[in-house]
Amino acid sequence: MRIYFLILLLAFGSSKAQTPDFVKNDLEAYIKKGLKQWDLPGLAIVIVKDGQVVVRKGFGVKDIETNTPIDENTHFFIASNTKLFTGTALANLQYQKKLSLDDLITKYYPDYRLYDSLTTMQVTIRDMLSHRIGTKTFQGDFTFWNTSLTRTEIMNKMRLLKPIGMFRQDYGYCNSCFLTAGQIIPKVTGSSWEDYVTAQIVAPLGMTQTFVASNGVRSKTNNMAVPYTTSFTGKLQRVPDDTWDNLGPAASIVSNVKDLTAWLMMQLDSGRLDGKQILPWPVVQATRDVQIVTRSRKSGYLPMHFTGYGLGLFAGDYNGKQLFWHTGGAAGMVSNVSFVPEENLGIAILTNNDNQNFFEALRYMVLDAYLGVTKTDRSAYFYKGFQEGEQNQAQELASWERQAGKNAPPLPMEAYTGKFTNNIYGNIYITSLPKNQLEIRFEHHPGLVATLRYLSEKEWLIRFNNIEYGIYKVPFEQNGQSITGFELKVNDFIEYDTYLFTKQSN
Repeated sequence: MRIYFLILLLAFGSSKAQTPDFVKNDLEAYIKKGLKQWDLPGLAIVIVKDGQVVVRKGFGVKDIETNTPIDENTHFFIASNTKLFTGTALANLQYQKKLSLDDLITKYYPDYRLYDSLTTMQVTIRDMLSHRIGTKTFQGDFTFWNTSLTRTEIMNKMRLLKPIGMFRQDYGYCNSCFLTAGQIIPKVTGSSWEDYVTAQIVAPLGMTQTFVASNGVRSKTNNMAVPYTTSFTGKLQRVPDDTWDNLGPAASIVSNVKDLTAWLMMQLDSGRLDGKQILPWPVVQATRDVQIVTRSRKSGYLPMHFTGYGLGLFAGDYNGKQLFWHTGGAAGMVSNVSFVPEENLGIAILTNNDNQNFFEALRYMVLDAYLGVTKTDRSAYFYKGFQEGEQNQAQELASWERQAGKNAPPLPMEAYTGKFTNNIYGNIYITSLPKNQLEIRFEHHPGLVATLRYLSEKEWLIRFNNIEYGIYKVPFEQNGQSITGFELKVNDFIEYDTYLFTKQSN
């Protein structure tokens, strides 16, 4: 009996000794400093190591008006961290021989089309899950994100996305691709994506506080973080919740660090949780196989040399160890989930301000501590570049604001109004307001409104009622005394491309 207790004591002491000084002694102070520096209301973090929870708690507040603290049960949109659940679900169906990841999309949706007919004839579930159809990163997302379009309508509009890269050669992050892949699930199971992911993954893992669909989630929990941003104004302000269940397989899961602990533990124990096989190891393994290289040059700052993308997660090296991860970006919330199987280490960080890189700096600090990287203040390094960018943007916006509305536009206000159409998005409607202002309403974005004030030449200053969409200079296209079109720009967080809307005759 004494020997037994001695073994337990040695094991406990050994486990404690393996916790790095940064995690054991400095983590809380580092987080509190970071929250203040980055104007971040709060975050929740979980670190698991060797089958044990090392840290799992909240810091800061979920609501700056009530100052209600974040805890381990506080819910956040995990956004694109949803993608690995979708990839895992489809890998599981392949393991069960209900489909092959190399099945053509047209096998299940015969009328499905992409821009190029040859790509349409070849594109598979695997292609969709690895962002390799040749489109740009985020291409089409303004049309799809927070809109009234159905999943079927989004899939149909993908045929209008003209690729800039080569099929299966060039990587371009594609949310509508993950939607399309997820929509294979009801075709082969008779269950919706939501029901299948819940039944096969979320429920068996005991993730009882996780919501697979996010629309209206605040009616389902009283412990939901409030989303904030400092984008474009430099001031912390609340932003609307995303309503993107139409892109569900790409982004819709809501969870907390309590539930994500089980997800990490399963990833680190070859599909097992508490000794029970939740998912077959070949299923978990299949999601990690790199399908496309995303970078093959050594990082100038981090101890990384290459990255690739599997089936809903990134894979790469970090100081000689294999690292798997994904980030998630929702309006007002950004997150990351990562794990290092060789070290039996997992990390999840959920935050409620989307205009900050502290969530990534903190992840790297924890990785550095466990993987033997010389300690360096990642937050300070990231903040320097962030601060410079914010200052430059503030100066530019202030210059535009001083100029906006000072002069009358060159054409009568009626020339700028009417219905404008883009072949991908659809219609927008521009009307005149007092003081030479214009207002835009959007066919597929209920509640989204933009106001335009004249600057000079062809340019106007656009500002959206939802600051997440941004403040930009945008031009009207003019032919003589007539307006022929309008070029719309939104926040890169949503989509990089601009949209040219052509004016329709009255």
